[in-house]
Amino acid sequence: MKPLFSFSNTKKKPKHEQGNTSVPSSRALTHSLAFNLQHLRDTIGQSSDVIFRRVNEPGIKPEVALVYISGLVNQDTLNQDVLLTLTKHPALQEPDLSPESMLAKMKDEVLAIGKVSECKTFEVLHAMLFEGHTIILIDGTNHALSADTAGWEKRSISEPSSQGVTRGPKESFTEDLRTGTSLMRRRIKSADLRIEEYKIGQRTHTDIALVYLKGIASNKVLGEIRERLNAINTDAILESNYIEELIQDGSLTPFPTIQNTERPDALAGGVLEGQVGILIDGTPFALLAPSTFFSFFQSSEDYYQRFDISSFLRMIRFTSFFVSMMLPALYIAITTFHQEMLPTTLLVSLAAQREGVPFPALIEALMMELTFDVLREAGVRMPRAIGPAISIVGALVLGQAAVQAGLVSAAMVIVVSFTAICNLVIPAQVIANSIRLIRFLMMLIAGFLGLFGMMSFLIVLLIHMAGLRSFGVPYLSPVAPLTFRYWKDIFIRAPHSMMKIRPQIFAAEEARRQSSPSSKHANSSHHKQPER
Repeated sequence: MKPLFSFSNTKKKPKHEQGNTSVPSSRALTHSLAFNLQHLRDTIGQSSDVIFRRVNEPGIKPEVALVYISGLVNQDTLNQDVLLTLTKHPALQEPDLSPESMLAKMKDEVLAIGKVSECKTFEVLHAMLFEGHTIILIDGTNHALSADTAGWEKRSISEPSSQGVTRGPKESFTEDLRTGTSLMRRRIKSADLRIEEYKIGQRTHTDIALVYLKGIASNKVLGEIRERLNAINTDAILESNYIEELIQDGSLTPFPTIQNTERPDALAGGVLEGQVGILIDGTPFALLAPSTFFSFFQSSEDYYQRFDISSFLRMIRFTSFFVSMMLPALYIAITTFHQEMLPTTLLVSLAAQREGVPFPALIEALMMELTFDVLREAGVRMPRAIGPAISIVGALVLGQAAVQAGLVSAAMVIVVSFTAICNLVIPAQVIANSIRLIRFLMMLIAGFLGLFGMMSFLIVLLIHMAGLRSFGVPYLSPVAPLTFRYWKDIFIRAPHSMMKIRPQIFAAEEARRQSSPSSKHANSSHHKQPER
C-alpha cells in the first residue's frame, strides 16, 4: 500500500491511494456544520470514545464544534489551549465576524498550539483525528482546523530487555515513533540525518520512519526500500516483523536478511555505516537494512571495550555458531556410522552408556532437543518470578531422570545441553533461531547419511548463502566477493584508529570515517560507531 502521507524532515506530502474502499471518503467538507458532524458520526460509527463538543458562547456568532478522541489527546492541552482560548479570547468576540475570518484568526492568533493546519477533505480530517489532533469545525466554511493535542499514554525509556550489555548505553526504543526519532537525533546531531515517514496499512495506518544519512547511505538501496514499502498492500502493520517479511529478499530461506534491534546506539551505528534504519510505531524493535551474514555476530559492546577482548569474544561467537549447528549431528553421525574415528577408550565408554538405551542415537537426540525447546518456551511464557526456576529445575530433573530410566545416555545430555548454551551466545536472536531449524535438518541427514550427508548439506547451504542478497548487497560480503580491506571488522575487531574507511558494501559517497589518515589517535567523534 502506498503511504497516505510521506514526511521528509517533518514536511508532509500526501499521497492518496485510489480505489481503496477501506480508506475514509476523500470528499470535501461542506459549508454546513450539521452535515459535516453527521458525516463524521456515520463514518466513525457512533464510537463512544469520539467526543463531539459544540461551543455555543453568546459572543461567538458562527457556531463552532470540536471533535476529538478521548485517550489520544492531552486533556490539559485541550482544556487550556483550545477550549478556554476559544471561549475567552477577545479576537473572537468581534461583532459580525465571518466564518472565514474566524478560521484565519483561530489559526494565526488565537490557538496557542505549535502545530495547527487546515483540513479540506474528510480523508485528511480522519487521519488527523486518529493521530490525536482536535478538529475544529466552523459553520459556514468548508475548511476545518486540526490542532495538535496528541498526548496518549506511552512507556518511558528503559533498559533493553533482550540486548543488554555490561558497558554502554542503557536506553532502548519504546513503542512511540516520535520517541525513537528523538533518540536518533540525540546521537546523530547532523544536518545530513534524514527522516522520511510513511503510513502503511489500510486499516491500522501505521507510521513508518526511514532513517538514513544523506551522502553516506546508498541511493540505490534507498530507492529499493522506498519501492518495496510503497508496494505493500495489507490491512495491518502491528510489529516490525510485518515490514521485515514484506520487504525482505528471498523469503524461502532460513537466514534473516534484515537486522532488528531495540538499541538506539546500535541503530545509530548502522546508519553511520551507510545502512538504512526503519522505525515502526507500536513496537520497540527497529530494522536495519541491508545486512550481511557477519552483521548478526557483531554486538554494540564490541566497540565499547578493548579491541583484543572484542576480537576474542567475536571468535567465540563464530565458534558457538558452528558448535550449535553441527554438534548433535556430528555425535549422531560418528556413533552411528563412523565409530572408527573415536579413540578406543572413548568408544568403549560411549558403548557402555548406550548399552541399556532402547532408541537409536537419532531418536535419542531428537527427543532431547525437543525437550529442551519445550523447556525454553515454557520459561519464556511463565511468570518471571517462577519461569527461570521452573526451566532450570525442569532441565536438571528431567535430564537426570531420563538418564537413570535408561531412555537417553549421559553423553547425549551433555551434547544437547552444551548445544543449547552455545545457541544463547549469539547476540542476534533471529540468527540463533535460524540455527535451531537448521540443526534439526542436519540431525536427520546425519542419522541417515552420516558425515558424507553432512558435508553435502553444508556445501548446499554455503551455495545458498552465496546466492542471497539483501537489497542488492551480497549476503556473504566482504568474504564473497572477496575484499580483504574490509576484513578489519568481520572475524575480529581492529582498533578504532585502523578502521578509517567505511565498508563500501553499505556506504555511497563518503567512504572515509576518520578525517586524518595518518593519525594514530583520531578524535573520538570520528571513531567507529556501534553496529549490530
